Amino acid sequence: MELFDKNQLIRIGKYLKRKKETIAVAESVTAGLLQYAFSNIPDATDFYQGGLTAYNVAQKFKHLQVEPIHAMAVNCVSPSVAEQMALQVCRIFGAHWGIGITGYATPVPESDNKQFAYFAITYKEKILLKGMLRSNDKNPPEAQLHYTQAVLQKLATVLK
Repeated sequence: MELFDKNQLIRIGKYLKRKKETIAVAESVTAGLLQYAFSNIPDATDFYQGGLTAYNVAQKFKHLQVEPIHAMAVNCVSPSVAEQMALQVCRIFGAHWGIGITGYATPVPESDNKQFAYFAITYKEKILLKGMLRSNDKNPPEAQLHYTQAVLQKLATVLK
């Protein structure tokens, strides 16, 4: 069973290798699925620097320098938090490209019982693309997979 579009991942890997550029990811809602996807691209060690999964304010502040007052006010889920995650993971890993994603895979009162995620894709310290993803998947792992696939598609589009 393939979780991700293998051809898309290969294209992403080939692009990064051809440009001699690297990528790193900072995840929350996707819980390591982006890291899993990148680690399965052929020759990943040539461009994939690594990733970090941080689930709460304390860890996002400690490892990703997310501004804590804002993060606490929004339960760590906002466009700003995703952007800060993407920018800082590039600094941590020394990568050209970064992805940050945070959100809700389960409807909870803090999310107004909705499922959504914010993502940001950065390149050389600049936000190239950011946005909101929505999910109607009732099963949290399916929502996480949906977000991961959507972000990979967004990245593939930006790399074209």
